[in-house]
Amino acid sequence: MSLPVLAVVGRPNVGKSTLFNKLIGQRLSIVEDTPGVTRDRIYSKCEWRNREFMVVDTGGIEPDTDDFILSQMRRQAEIAIERADVIVMVCDVKSGVTSNDYAVAEMLQKSGKPIVLCVNKCDTVGEPPLELYEFYNLGLGDPFPVSSLHGHGTGDLLDEIFKYFPKEIAEDYSDDYIRVAVIGKPNVGKSSLINKIAGEEVAIVSDIAGTTRDATDTVVENKHGKFIFIDTAGIRRKSKVTENIERYSVLRSYMAVDRADVCVILIDAAVGFTEQDSKVAGYAHEQGKASIVAVNKWDVIEKNDKTMDEYREKLREGFSFMSYVPFIFISAKTGTRIEKLYDLIKFVNEQNSMRITTGMLNDVLAYATTRVQPPSDKGKRLKIYYITQPSTKPPTFVVFVNNKELFHFSYQRYLENQIRSTFGLEGTPIRLLIRERGDTD
Repeated sequence: MSLPVLAVVGRPNVGKSTLFNKLIGQRLSIVEDTPGVTRDRIYSKCEWRNREFMVVDTGGIEPDTDDFILSQMRRQAEIAIERADVIVMVCDVKSGVTSNDYAVAEMLQKSGKPIVLCVNKCDTVGEPPLELYEFYNLGLGDPFPVSSLHGHGTGDLLDEIFKYFPKEIAEDYSDDYIRVAVIGKPNVGKSSLINKIAGEEVAIVSDIAGTTRDATDTVVENKHGKFIFIDTAGIRRKSKVTENIERYSVLRSYMAVDRADVCVILIDAAVGFTEQDSKVAGYAHEQGKASIVAVNKWDVIEKNDKTMDEYREKLREGFSFMSYVPFIFISAKTGTRIEKLYDLIKFVNEQNSMRITTGMLNDVLAYATTRVQPPSDKGKRLKIYYITQPSTKPPTFVVFVNNKELFHFSYQRYLENQIRSTFGLEGTPIRLLIRERGDTD
């Protein structure tokens, strides 16, 4: 199930990024007293009343401007508005209602989306300032006084936002289906790959409206098994598809990753690894998803007997933070290695779901500590009592020790490598949780 999307919008310098950071609980957006600092949308998860949602921070909207950067920021905000389930309009109580506030409010009303009015910089505790009531003139309903700097009023604001979230609807598919997110930059061939799978490789195909707008889930049943392919292809609009619109693909990829069991990170063979690939792949890694890097358009590359090995080495450098990920070279156009892609999807999903008995894990632990003695500091040596696996997706291991501080990162990596060399776990991240004996958290 896809997460609801909340867009935080308003004119420049009203405190949108400060509110965004307060909601998500970390300093992710740049905050400065200079209009235009947030020039692109920033996305992060938030949780309220046991419901996760995605918050989108936007650059300030200047309704009428000839400035190129400001006009681009306005377009970015418009995209966020188009894709949001709920919109928070942020105003500044200290400057009062401005002509730009009226223009932004009018633009938001045309969107037809639920709008919650947040009047920021109400920093004093107690009765709201009299200036608050001026904001009723915007025609957006009750204004909510908030201090995004101190956090006052954010609970009431979130309660109001919560009312407008779409109802949670469970997916109709059983656990027999493997959910596969095809993610990557625009124009790497995501739609071509889905179309190839849907057009030639399947016994049963049905397009079911996805939980993100203008996306579909392709349900596939064939000799390889049951799959749901989540398409995150670039957005199609009547107007020209601009670079700004393509940037929205990052958010769509994030939301597809959340729903997926397996992520196929598609790369254009002619372009190679890019920074955007690392962002999307890094999110899949952080969420503990099984992953595959598929190099598409391999048919157009001039090759010799060393080309694939050389390309693989370059990819290993780019994906050094995901050293476990397998690579496959495909062509969505010709269908090259699509059959092998199915097998690899099933394999990494099984690895992500692998459960290892406590006895087998502790046999590996005994071997590892005998081979390389645990580290010590100032005469005190790390003791590892035992290891167990409480959960899968991703495989998560709890290691009980005498002192967390002695369990250096390098030795954790050594132990992780020993587990991987014994049990495989290819294509999946693993988690090591360190607990001192007696810990209950």
